[in-house]
Amino acid sequence: MNEQFLSNTYLVADELGAHAVMIDAGGPVQPLLDVLGRMRFQLTHVILTHHHHDHVAELERVLEQHPGTPVLIHPLEREQVPGATDTLEPGHTIDSGALTIEPLHTPGHTAGMLAFRVNDDELFTGDTLFKGSVGGVRAPGSTTFEDLKESVMGVLMKLPPETVVRPGHTEPTTIGEEWESNAFVRLWRGVDEESDDRCRVGDEEAVLVLFAPDYDGGHKAWVRWTESGRDDIVPGSAVERY
Repeated sequence: MNEQFLSNTYLVADELGAHAVMIDAGGPVQPLLDVLGRMRFQLTHVILTHHHHDHVAELERVLEQHPGTPVLIHPLEREQVPGATDTLEPGHTIDSGALTIEPLHTPGHTAGMLAFRVNDDELFTGDTLFKGSVGGVRAPGSTTFEDLKESVMGVLMKLPPETVVRPGHTEPTTIGEEWESNAFVRLWRGVDEESDDRCRVGDEEAVLVLFAPDYDGGHKAWVRWTESGRDDIVPGSAVERY
């Protein structure tokens, strides 16, 4: 985990001395590169959940030590990562030794956001789903609240509850745990009620539908803009309550 960004880089391998893939490259990657050498893994791919800097910051260092390794990202974001060599889309699995990796398109935080399901039991969710929270939709390249909701509820929450979730930031969780305890998921399920508190975000007034803990120890807010009636998910630090 990058101590500044709290973003995770993962090395996933099938068995000692065999094949491995790296998921994202926000760094610090050197400890993982050391493992690659020590355990004699063959790095077959670097696969990227999305283009944001905190997930690709040390890609160049990976390629310096493993030149020629394919770097794959959704086609909508390839031009935003100079080190990307090719694209991947839902419906096209990646095989790396005994690993079978299924990309799932989960737009919202970015247009080309991908989650990766590995051997049907581990799920790498990028910045769509976190332990106790979800991704925002105000970052560069984001799409809409509706996209994010569908990605979480219509794609990720349809997976078996025992599926281990390894998010793009901080701690792991499971689909079942997030179904039961994630405040955003509970509202989308209709289990909990929306708040009607008022707030301001910058110069815009809104209803503060939900103010919930985020992965970084702060908060994330679901707001409904007064003027347009549109929903958004914004950093809690941007919200002024009144």
